[in-house]
Amino acid sequence: MAADALGVLLPAARRPRSAAQAGPVGAAGRAGAAAAADLWWRFSRRYAPVLPAVAVIALIAVPAAPAGDGSAGSGSVADAASALVVVYCLVRVLRERARPLTRTAALVLGLPVLGVTVAALTSHEPAATLPGLARYLQIFVLVPGALLLLIRDRADFRLVAGAVVALALVQGSIGVTQYLTGTGASYMGENIRAVGTFGATDVMGMATVVAYGLVIAVGFALAPVRGVQGHGVQGHGVQRHGVRGPGRQRAVALVCAGLLTVPLALSFSRGAWIATAAAVVLQLTLSGVRRAAVAALAAGALGVVLVGGLGIGSQMIGERLDSITQVTDAPDQSVADRYMMWAAAADMWRERPVTGVGLKGFPAHRDSHASLGLSSGSDTAGAGLGFQRQPLLSPHNMYLLVLSEQGLLGITALAGSWAALLVLALRRLPGPRHSRAGHRGGDCALAVTGLLVWQLVDFGYADIGGPSTVLTAVMFGLAAWWALGPARGRDRDRETGSGAASA
Repeated sequence: MAADALGVLLPAARRPRSAAQAGPVGAAGRAGAAAAADLWWRFSRRYAPVLPAVAVIALIAVPAAPAGDGSAGSGSVADAASALVVVYCLVRVLRERARPLTRTAALVLGLPVLGVTVAALTSHEPAATLPGLARYLQIFVLVPGALLLLIRDRADFRLVAGAVVALALVQGSIGVTQYLTGTGASYMGENIRAVGTFGATDVMGMATVVAYGLVIAVGFALAPVRGVQGHGVQGHGVQRHGVRGPGRQRAVALVCAGLLTVPLALSFSRGAWIATAAAVVLQLTLSGVRRAAVAALAAGALGVVLVGGLGIGSQMIGERLDSITQVTDAPDQSVADRYMMWAAAADMWRERPVTGVGLKGFPAHRDSHASLGLSSGSDTAGAGLGFQRQPLLSPHNMYLLVLSEQGLLGITALAGSWAALLVLALRRLPGPRHSRAGHRGGDCALAVTGLLVWQLVDFGYADIGGPSTVLTAVMFGLAAWWALGPARGRDRDRETGSGAASA
């Protein structure tokens, strides 16, 4: 079929000068096509349960139209695809007729349901809170639960995590191009801010995606590379095989991490910088003092080369870093607005401390609780959009947003779920004298721990919203599998092949 299609597009190729020349070439082409088809068949059968999740990650790159009020909006193609992933998981669970979740997993993932449901029911306008209810359940319950059930072992985990790194590389390359060509979002009067395909209305989108990819790459790069002896096989061949696979993964991960530092810097996102630094420092600490020292030196050298030697955004990055320490002395307008919105969120909570003002209630109550110095919105321009004012619809702090809209009940349930995931993930980190199975899962453990720490720190500067939010749900799904999944999945690496494709 592929050869016939090529012949239609290139008619001259169907009339070779001699049959003797056509025979070997045609046979080789058919053999290559058959081999490629067989490889794809094996791959698709082996990874069938998680391919829908990979498709969701790929669809995040599809640009989403801004909302009518100028905000980033929330609905996208990736959001619709994530709903199909949940349905797909439900069908598989019903078909297999197995107990889907353990009691611990059901409790940890079910905690957020309590807070958001009570907040929706006690709201002054329950019908208006339904979109917020659906959004919270999608990000923190349904999609993570689906990934917990669909991921079967570390090979599935690495495929999904690798898709996140690939998306980060694509978005990062677009962002660097935007900076170099002056086609990014507006920053200090110039269209140089790297935003990827997310546009000027979601300046945190590319920074979030790139930071996820960088943290995953660092986790994979810090994994041990010593060989593992197999059962019933001896000799140097096993050792070479054991070193070669992890060693190649480590080298590729190091390159990816180095490449992703550039678009992360050019995003000019202070919150993403702080969260990434916290996550990477923890990963380095958990991987060992010697490796942490080597990585710190390499990161410092890379920063000197990129910023000091090549001058990539050196002045603006320096000014942005300085602004982090000037938030109390002479804050810029964006920092001042954020402080005022934080104060407004805290005031809303004091008004209704138990259940909050209701889901999606922050915009309606903002003006009655905020200071008169609060701006009407933030200026956005560039990346294909003209100048417009983007309304301030949230406090840009997830904890204060939940506290104001869901009260103590909501923040206890939601933050408790996140804390439980982090504690369980840390408990399953391979120790210094770990077993053979845990030894091979060090990359997954470091990646999950870094992702959770990154998200919990970043929630101090951002909240959910925009097309990139569905990737947060994928991140929580990866964390849920490592923290709550069955031990047999974490302790097993299945290779692609007919024997492993039976699932």
